[in-house]
Amino acid sequence: MSGESTTRTAPRSADTGTAQAGGGRLGQRLSGVAVALGLALFLGGFVWGALVYRPYTVPTSSMTPTIDVGDRVLAQQIDGGEVRRGDVVVFKDKNWVSNANVVKRVVAVGGDTVSCCTDGKLTVNGKQIDEPYLPAGTLAEIKNFPTVTVPKGRLFLLGDERQGSLDSTAHLTDAASGTVSREAVSARVDSVVWPMKGLLKRPTGFETLGPLSRPGPVRTIELMIVAGAVLVLAGGAYGPIAARMGRSRAKTRQETPGVR
Repeated sequence: MSGESTTRTAPRSADTGTAQAGGGRLGQRLSGVAVALGLALFLGGFVWGALVYRPYTVPTSSMTPTIDVGDRVLAQQIDGGEVRRGDVVVFKDKNWVSNANVVKRVVAVGGDTVSCCTDGKLTVNGKQIDEPYLPAGTLAEIKNFPTVTVPKGRLFLLGDERQGSLDSTAHLTDAASGTVSREAVSARVDSVVWPMKGLLKRPTGFETLGPLSRPGPVRTIELMIVAGAVLVLAGGAYGPIAARMGRSRAKTRQETPGVR
């Protein structure tokens, strides 16, 4: 042997190439799968939401504080037969407002008797109803109204801001005693999306009178959209990050003295 020493100054060929620069074939495949799955979830969430929900802007303060004037809500399209006590619904009734949607809370359904007030509380079928969604410190209704028996297939509705709401109590002299047909209902409000108040709280005060409505799929749809966006961003960022890390490792190896 000549005793001469050799120093390796370049990385091994196995450590170079486009595969490592892009993070490896497996990483690239997983990145592609993440982007594809993310797009499916993201777009699927929007499509599902468009099929199930309709956005509405509430122009009055009659549902304050649950829904303030100008709030943007998402309402699930439903059949009138699905309406339950405590639901906040969207409906049209020419006897109330011509050619415009109205948003109110259902407090009684066909066959119920409703009156106000007993100790400052709404009374349905002889039971006092706790209504925590009302403005703090207010009574269920400022002016008493006589007991109303809701006809079959109809609904009795009130605004959460009872003092200024033009609701069923403002139409008691109508032929239907202020009630609205179930068929007039087109949607049930699930969530206030602007500003972001989230899902409406369940009206538990009506539970003793019968089953409540279940929330629609708005939470699942939101999770799909968020998860899809995260997967798309993560999958798209993998390639550039892996490439940068690969170049950094290669540079480090080139600057490290070899062995004898």
